Amino acid sequence: MSLRQASTRIDLFSRHASEAIALLARIGLAFTFWLSGQTKIEGLVLDPLGLQVQWGWPHVSESALELFRNEYALPLLPPDWAAWMAATAEHVLPLMLILGLGTRVAALGILGMTLVIQVFVYPLAFPTHALWAASALALLVHGGGRLALDRPLARRFARKGA
Repeated sequence: MSLRQASTRIDLFSRHASEAIALLARIGLAFTFWLSGQTKIEGLVLDPLGLQVQWGWPHVSESALELFRNEYALPLLPPDWAAWMAATAEHVLPLMLILGLGTRVAALGILGMTLVIQVFVYPLAFPTHALWAASALALLVHGGGRLALDRPLARRFARKGA
């Protein structure tokens, strides 16, 4: 194999690996935060791993409120607000990631939540939070990849603006 052929194969592998990294980062973060959000609400169960569905009007559970009042104790935010904000973000941001719609915005939100969790909630869980942060940073820097809705929407708006 010539040097040129090897370089072409490496470039091709690199391109596909980048797409796989973007997709895996989106799915991994989405599932992690969605499932966490599901523990904070009652009335609506959409568990993609356990394949459970229960339709109803979602509301923050009393157990989640109790956690935010006693265990999490975030500064500057009333516990009820913090619980509602976390439950909402843990559902909206993962949907954005799965669709690849506003990927960088969703990744920034996930990164912010990860930093809050690391600093104020579970400071000893750095290895897990470092993986979440690395995935979110990869999405911030490189975007959601070819399989994200961001790409065709950006092209469409670029054509309209041109």
